Amino acid sequence: SIAADKEIYEGDKITIVISLGKEPTTGQKNALKKAESYSSTMHMSKSRIYRQLTSSYGEGFTAEAAQYAVDHLVADYKANALEKAKDYQTSMNMSKSRIYNQLTSSYGEGFTAEEAQYAIDNLPQ
Repeated sequence: SIAADKEIYEGDKITIVISLGKEPTTGQKNALKKAESYSSTMHMSKSRIYRQLTSSYGEGFTAEAAQYAVDHLVADYKANALEKAKDYQTSMNMSKSRIYNQLTSSYGEGFTAEEAQYAIDNLPQ
């Protein structure tokens, strides 16, 4: 409430407005709920969640709603990668190198190299 070039003195009243930003749209809220579900139940990577949210064969959300969702999703992607790796190890009997490739492939799970390496390093022997 004070002009940039104006001096203020002790006792002057100042109004401060703090904005939390605009309220998310219904589409953004719904996309975030779907993203939370995909992360917690299917252990998806961030990129895979985004693709699923925007796919016309998936959820069909707008790119903006999907981006909002992945930006606001609280997820442990390393833990997700490890859960996927365990699935590949037990249900498909894959080698660690093949699991790593599947985890990092853009046609596969889409995890980052760091997330995939964490998974490989923490697989049961």
